[in-house]
Amino acid sequence: MSMFGGIDASASGLTAERLRMDVISNNIANANTTRTAEGGAYKRRYVVFEPREQTGFSSMLSGVMAGSQRPSGRRSGDGVRAVGIEEDRTQGPLTFDPGNPDANANGYVEKPNVNIVAEMVDMITASRAYEANVTAVNAAKGMAMKALDIGK
Repeated sequence: MSMFGGIDASASGLTAERLRMDVISNNIANANTTRTAEGGAYKRRYVVFEPREQTGFSSMLSGVMAGSQRPSGRRSGDGVRAVGIEEDRTQGPLTFDPGNPDANANGYVEKPNVNIVAEMVDMITASRAYEANVTAVNAAKGMAMKALDIGK
């Protein structure tokens, strides 16, 4: 990994966790939405991540300095990327409310499949992961600054 590889990997984590917090916030905001533009109750959404290969100048420079091209495949420390936002298709709880305009023929209204407690736990873990990535960026930045001070 190059000198700035740690910052790059942590930056990808920052971006990913920010997206995750945005999706969780959207789930919490729609926890009581029984009618959406697509029809039916709001369905919980979640972010799908995958490891990413490091690309760009720093990756190419590392390969040249090592005297060979970078081997194909992923290795740890390259970061993460969001590949999509999926919808949880499980059915939400049904409540009997025949007077509700969103009720089905039997008088039941489907509520969103959002569990507020689970969403808050996810929000806390995403926030902690974001903080950990900020700490890693600051540590890498501090090491780079110390390396520059060696030449003084």
